[in-house]
Amino acid sequence: MKRLEPEIIDYYDGEVVEMIANKYDYSNMEALRIFVTSKTHEMLENEECGLTAFGAGAIFEMWEVEMITGDPRNCIYIRGE
Repeated sequence: MKRLEPEIIDYYDGEVVEMIANKYDYSNMEALRIFVTSKTHEMLENEECGLTAFGAGAIFEMWEVEMITGDPRNCIYIRGE
């Protein structure tokens, strides 16, 4: 696995964590813990998955799909529908 540059991961972490915290009324620390332990984040860290082709909003939607279905690959962005 080729890992993304830390600066890129930090950018997405900051953006997505803010979205999670705002929508679900979590503290930033709780939102960060939830996001970094998700499959979505694991895929984001893996450069070969190519998730940086998507904006932070799409990554947030992938995370939400994962929370509902258990798999971020069920997201429309990855399924390509």
